[in-house]
Amino acid sequence: MINVTQEELLNAGVHFGHLKRKWNPKMGAYIFMERNGIHIIDLNKTHAKLEEAAAAVKQIAKSGKKILFVATKKQAKEIVAAASKSVNMPYITERWPGGMLTNFATQRKSVKKMTSLDKMMTDGTLAVVSKKERLQISRQKAKMEKLIGSIADLNRLPAALFIVDTVKEHIAVDEAIKLGIPTIAICDTNSDPTLIDFPIPANDDASKSIELIMNCMVRSIEEGLAERKVDKEQERERDAANEEEVEDRKVLSGNEEEEGSAEGGKKPASGNRARKAGPRK
Repeated sequence: MINVTQEELLNAGVHFGHLKRKWNPKMGAYIFMERNGIHIIDLNKTHAKLEEAAAAVKQIAKSGKKILFVATKKQAKEIVAAASKSVNMPYITERWPGGMLTNFATQRKSVKKMTSLDKMMTDGTLAVVSKKERLQISRQKAKMEKLIGSIADLNRLPAALFIVDTVKEHIAVDEAIKLGIPTIAICDTNSDPTLIDFPIPANDDASKSIELIMNCMVRSIEEGLAERKVDKEQERERDAANEEEVEDRKVLSGNEEEEGSAEGGKKPASGNRARKAGPRK
């Protein structure tokens, strides 16, 4: 359960949609009414969908996989970047790199190049080149850091995408669909929720609305990571207990073998004595 009430959703302006003339008919199921030419989103359905998305995000985080957050619109950039950093998740808040998912190997090469440039700037390699070349390299490195620095730790394809404004980020949606990567997104009244696995009908233009939903996602991720940590500790305890049990069994079996060998050594001696005593009679 998410700790968000409908009153909080209302105060954040989550219910405000786009103008009626800009709506997508596929969002009709999530629209409550029209007022002054603006569609009003049904907060009951928003709350239900938000719970579904939070549960999915929590499960992904618990499995130890990464969620890529995508938000390049001005009012969402800083909010999404700060939220993603707080839970150590990758994010894209500048221009979406074409082929980010479908051509992931090339993107990894760009990340490696950025890392090598960073190493060159710190180990003194650039001391032997001209000032002009150093300036060009530093500019190239700064540009790459701005575009893909936030995904430097993403060594494999993400387990899911969280998207703010699916209309603006349609390329990211298309690439995720092509690769079968689950998508979670804030869908306003001008978007197509059928393309998204976990749509959250909400205002994707207001910063308060975006921040409220992002806070829900962050809390869900933190809960998932906490449960993962507990599970790992319990697993280590079980492994340690199993190892102790195996060692105890080895000790017991070793003692039994020693006792058996000691008893076996005494029997032949008595037999010999009996054989020796026979002729004397």
